[in-house]
Amino acid sequence: MKRRMKSPAPVILVTLLCLFAVAPLSAKTLKFRDRDPKRYELSARASEIDPRAKSHPGIDFTFETKEGKPADVQKASVDTTVPPRGKLVIWLMGHNGELFSRLNSYGLHVIQPHYANKWFGLVCQEKPLDPQARGNVRLEASIGEDLTDEVDIPKPDSIMERSYQFVKWLAKENPEGKWDYFLSEDGKGLRWEDVILSGASHGATTAARFAKHTKVDRVVALCGPRDQDQDWQSLPSATPANRVFGFSHVLDGGWVDDHYCRSWELMGLHEFGPIVDVDKVAFPYGNTRRLITNFDVGGDANKAHGSVTPGKSAAKKDDGTYRHEDVWRYLYTHPVDEVGSPVPMDETCEKDQG
Repeated sequence: MKRRMKSPAPVILVTLLCLFAVAPLSAKTLKFRDRDPKRYELSARASEIDPRAKSHPGIDFTFETKEGKPADVQKASVDTTVPPRGKLVIWLMGHNGELFSRLNSYGLHVIQPHYANKWFGLVCQEKPLDPQARGNVRLEASIGEDLTDEVDIPKPDSIMERSYQFVKWLAKENPEGKWDYFLSEDGKGLRWEDVILSGASHGATTAARFAKHTKVDRVVALCGPRDQDQDWQSLPSATPANRVFGFSHVLDGGWVDDHYCRSWELMGLHEFGPIVDVDKVAFPYGNTRRLITNFDVGGDANKAHGSVTPGKSAAKKDDGTYRHEDVWRYLYTHPVDEVGSPVPMDETCEKDQG
């Protein structure tokens, strides 16, 4: 069943005309004017884009690997042959070329910033752990404000600032891609209302925590969010819950141990439909926000964990094409005001895991 989120009450024509006359950049239509339309793939090192950027070896947030190879290379892509949607995906995980090509085919811009994502086994090791500890580290890594003694990640090294600096660089290096559309009106940040925060596993969890603080267009959490011993999932959210989408395999350890179902319910996603098995229910999956799959992964939990993104672990049809193409398109482009009917919380999903 589909229901549409209520729209604001109609206003008189004169008011509409006045608003239109002073409409901000966000109301304008983004169009490419590329003489040679094509898909662009770009990359740049965070340390070369912004001289303020620093390395933080204590949490394995460095500019080079132990082998001396660049570790801070950031990736971006856009396809100017496809009409743009005016949305920027910020991917908080390792580069995935197959995912990026699909996002571009939907008309989405996409970047992968270099951010602190290897601290998980290095900090927040106390037991019992403060119920906000890990969430505060995620948020400091996201926005670069001093929120915890566990890490010290200043603004230039945050997801927020490194994404902004990267988009500024892209606007100059690739004007055909119209990256400047995503810069705020004053040019001092990004237009976060047009950003899709997305990631897998650790990245999905950070995306969801970031969106609690900053209103974004949507969150796409693949095999996540986790943080089963944390309470941040139930905090008030700047990003409305109907803008959060999740997808997991049921043999993933995070699903088996109720980490994902717990986070989804604490964030209120049950208000927009039941958990739907995408292999049994066709697109648009009852307009729900909670999607699962149970295709055969040979009982391998690790394969299950990576199976919800395009790649070697993803489900294939007999002809070798991906089975979940409609799912990925749904997650990133489904209208956020089209939602399923609310359902009660699942009493079998363990919420108290502190």
